[in-house]
Amino acid sequence: MFGKWKKKTSLEISSPVKGEVIELSQVNDPVFASGVMGPGFAVIPEEGKIFAPLTGEVATVFPTKHAILLKSSGVDLLIHMGIDTVELAGKGFEVLVEPGQKVQMGTLIATIDLGCLIQQDKDPVILTLLPEYTGETVLQQQGPVAEGTLLMNVTRP
Repeated sequence: MFGKWKKKTSLEISSPVKGEVIELSQVNDPVFASGVMGPGFAVIPEEGKIFAPLTGEVATVFPTKHAILLKSSGVDLLIHMGIDTVELAGKGFEVLVEPGQKVQMGTLIATIDLGCLIQQDKDPVILTLLPEYTGETVLQQQGPVAEGTLLMNVTRP
């Protein structure tokens, strides 16, 4: 009866890195490109500084330092740094946050050594994914962006 009066939460998601935004379908990995890991976007990085794309809390830092899971308003957001970078076992990554830590959009959360990833023959693309999100998403911009550029708005019922 009162369901129609429930407030929906709108969540803004920005680019976590300076670079070139591309659709997930353009990523050089069939799992990510297919959307199996959830909707989102990818950025080919120009720099190795990774910033929080939303305001929320750090839920998980993967032991191999290649991925960070953030939570905000009941939405999970995964920042996956590079393709097949789990194989590097943390080499080339420095994570600056820990689980339970609150972050603001724009907080520096990690750095990656792009040269190290390229030297190890790893694609350094930065993926921003909503693993369990089933609502509609619209990528607002493609091409060159600065970190912090608003790229997606999602609504959480």
